[in-house]
Amino acid sequence: MAWIEPAIVTYGVLALLVILYFESFGVPLPGESALIAASLLAVRGDLAIGHVFLAAWLGAVLGDSTGYLIGRLGGRPLLNRFGYVVKLTPERLSRLEKTVETKGFFMVLTARFVVVLRQLNGLIAGSAGMPWPHFVAANALGALLWAGLWSFGPYFFTDAFKRLI
Repeated sequence: MAWIEPAIVTYGVLALLVILYFESFGVPLPGESALIAASLLAVRGDLAIGHVFLAAWLGAVLGDSTGYLIGRLGGRPLLNRFGYVVKLTPERLSRLEKTVETKGFFMVLTARFVVVLRQLNGLIAGSAGMPWPHFVAANALGALLWAGLWSFGPYFFTDAFKRLI
């Protein structure tokens, strides 16, 4: 993870956007750490906090939307064929689809705050057939809350944490 700060210092918020984009559709990258690092760089004056927030929100929304499209276009056949590898039986897949149908909006909204779910929620929602308008609304709102927390939280509360340490 030592490469995060130098990448963001060198390439700015574009590096943050790219990291969060790829992390949001399943690539194992340290997105949350990158966002916190960018927020702390904004505290130092190296980046504008508004740009950090916008890059985080945009990267998260676009990445999850890409994951959704991947899941929507190819996820179901893959789950039918290889679901047993991750113990996803037809019964469990059916339950997952019912959960997405009844609680999908809340699931996508809150998954952004849980590490593994953040990376997979778009793929799961697309594979389970969540309607695109519901997904986009939940994804945009969840990303707004998540990006706001991890952009502005470290930015505004750094001094409070310094005093605690």
